[in-house]
Amino acid sequence: MWPWLEKIASACWDRVRRYSLTRRDEDGGSGSGSGADADDLLLWSRDLDRHAAGDFSFAVVQANEVLEDHSQVETGAASTFVGVYDGHGGAEASRFISNHLSAHLVRLAQESGTVSEDVVRNAFSATEQGFLSLVRRTHLIKPSIAAIGSCCLVGVIWRKTLYLANLGDSRAVVGCLTGSNKIVAEQLTRDHNASIEEVRQELRSLHPDDSQIVVMKNGVWRIKGIIQVSRSIGDAYLKKQEFAVDPSITRFHLSEPLRRPVLTSEPSICTRPIRPQDSFVIFASDGLWEHLTNQRAVEIVHNNPREGIARRLVRAALKEAARKREMRYNDITRLEKGVRRFFHDDITVVVVFIDHGLLQEGNASAPELSVRGFVESGAPSTFSGLNSIS
Repeated sequence: MWPWLEKIASACWDRVRRYSLTRRDEDGGSGSGSGADADDLLLWSRDLDRHAAGDFSFAVVQANEVLEDHSQVETGAASTFVGVYDGHGGAEASRFISNHLSAHLVRLAQESGTVSEDVVRNAFSATEQGFLSLVRRTHLIKPSIAAIGSCCLVGVIWRKTLYLANLGDSRAVVGCLTGSNKIVAEQLTRDHNASIEEVRQELRSLHPDDSQIVVMKNGVWRIKGIIQVSRSIGDAYLKKQEFAVDPSITRFHLSEPLRRPVLTSEPSICTRPIRPQDSFVIFASDGLWEHLTNQRAVEIVHNNPREGIARRLVRAALKEAARKREMRYNDITRLEKGVRRFFHDDITVVVVFIDHGLLQEGNASAPELSVRGFVESGAPSTFSGLNSIS
């Protein structure tokens, strides 16, 4: 662990409860039902564990040759941090976010004495600038790093409030109980994807002199014919001309030199007081939402036991992916990584249950954002020097 980061961690997180690291090749851990799935060796989970205001369940399934999703849950006595980072072009950006964003957020919250939309926004900005600095240092020896990026979905529960920030098309959906004990889905985040007419109109209004800002390619709307998401961390070659990618790499070829950024790292942010009817929040990469509607997902969570619920959601998405291709679920589980990408994406799901009696009142201090690091994909943890239990 870097000495400067260890100092920040020890200063900010003096009330550490627990720390755990889950990765595909570690079946152990402090949670219930942790480890690889018996029926699908590319699916692994932490079936049930605790956060500051209830339980959470986590699962991920790999489709790409190299898993590009990273994610984490961090929690202390009075606060919980959830991050889902869906990488593209490689895992470097999502791994970088996992290692840095929450530390930036805690530092900024401590400096300001509170969690706020500005704190979250500035943590995203610091993470983006940090990754672009890494690209600047390394792109001459590894040009492809300029074309690596990541969606970024973050949720912070603190003082009975949920702070949400999003770049890209990962999504947070809350399950709300009605008076008749029915569950209703409410999407809390906005998808930044060119498949959505509103996003295309936004891009055209920002680039009125560029007729190619969004084009249909192989039946899919893409920005500059290359990428679907309009906001991200990384993707430096679509933000700064100095990071132009070798034109011989046709996948990332721009028809003309970049005149101004076509992607942004400015997140959509919302602050939502947690309501009595809020039962749980599903945080997931777009791989889940490609196959399950918001309502179907919350019904699965509501109608089944908490333990293993994230794994159940992943399996439901895989079954739907198989159905669309007129296959059986077992056929998909037998496919190797890489080949599976033709049938579904990497999928990460975190279900955070809200036990209202455990929510802290408004006297919790910002530095009590603590740590229960949960990094699923084998990346080195930012907090590896902190206490752990097994």
